[in-house]
Amino acid sequence: MKQQVRYAVTGALAGTANGFFGAGGGLFLVPLLAGWCGLAQRQAFATSVAVILPLSAVSAVVYGIQGGLDWGAAWPYLLGGALGGWIAGRAFRRVSLIWLRRAFGLLLLYGGVRAVLLL
Repeated sequence: MKQQVRYAVTGALAGTANGFFGAGGGLFLVPLLAGWCGLAQRQAFATSVAVILPLSAVSAVVYGIQGGLDWGAAWPYLLGGALGGWIAGRAFRRVSLIWLRRAFGLLLLYGGVRAVLLL
């Protein structure tokens, strides 16, 4: 039962990030699933992807209801993102774990620096 509570708290944090920032829940999920919940690194990456879809759908519905969603602008990103996700999903097992960690770390650094410099 304790592990289910950890998963629920981790999901709540990811959902909160998605709701506030429009994305970013996966940035919370990967370290929390790997460190706090004890998943293997590859499982944490894959589980994060599976969890983000419904979280993003819920956030999109809420934004859509409130009139803050521009579907015309979203479609090209959706199509490109689907293609990129398919390609990365196929290559996932072939990329070494050390390079996945490095790429994820660089993504976190980039996002953090942009967030601080844009304030």
